[in-house]
Amino acid sequence: MRAKTVLSIIGINQDNEDLRSAIELCRAAGAHLSVLVTALAIAPVGGYGEISSSAWAEERERELQKLGEQVAAARTVLQASGISYDVDSLFTEYGWVENEIGERARYADVTLVGGDLLAQDDMRWRILNGALFYSPAPILIVPKGCEASLRPRRVLVAWDSRNEASHAVRAAMEQLTVAENVHVAIVDPHASIRANGEEPGADIAAFLARHGIHVSVDVLAGGGRSVADILRQHAVDIGADLIVMGAYGHSRMRERIFGGTTRSMLEAAPVPLMMTR
Repeated sequence: MRAKTVLSIIGINQDNEDLRSAIELCRAAGAHLSVLVTALAIAPVGGYGEISSSAWAEERERELQKLGEQVAAARTVLQASGISYDVDSLFTEYGWVENEIGERARYADVTLVGGDLLAQDDMRWRILNGALFYSPAPILIVPKGCEASLRPRRVLVAWDSRNEASHAVRAAMEQLTVAENVHVAIVDPHASIRANGEEPGADIAAFLARHGIHVSVDVLAGGGRSVADILRQHAVDIGADLIVMGAYGHSRMRERIFGGTTRSMLEAAPVPLMMTR
């Protein structure tokens, strides 16, 4: 998949760092940048269930004003960038934001989430949940201080022979084919015909090699540590520019809850992280 449209989601209480990172990524990739400035409306209900009309209305007006100001500021930065872009705004209730984000992400090749948005505790999980579980497009998480790129030199692929990991590999095929080295990392694999095969990692390595990808298989021992900790450390050890992995979650009522390894990686990825469901 070659990224031609990148969706960048930014909040109303951010500076322009995430936006400038998205601009540079799109400039290098020759991609169109769609910026979605997002604000979440507070519920119009007080502590005992009463409707707090005046205070709620005033807060809503302040949020709408900040939303308009952030849209205008984004347009100013983008006008000077020289790239293809569009800017839109989203003001929605907490209960609807995941569907709204998913609908926007369906029309992008990748959804970009930067470090400043990840620091917004009130909205990050709803944004990530919507982008991952309500859209087939991958997300690209760029931690604060990291450089976003769709042309990494060294990639770590977290592999466990499940469909989610396979979807992630296919979604990141462009990044894998341009990389100088791709490391398929498998943590404590169990060799069996129905799981990882008699030689864990051999099947995915052969698949990638047929695409002209320079691939190696790294079988990692858990040693009592979490899978997320092992992957993070290995990414640092090999000097990875990107981690590619599938996202896992389970249903609870109508809400999607991130699985343990997925959530842990999203919370503390040492390098940019590309995920798909």
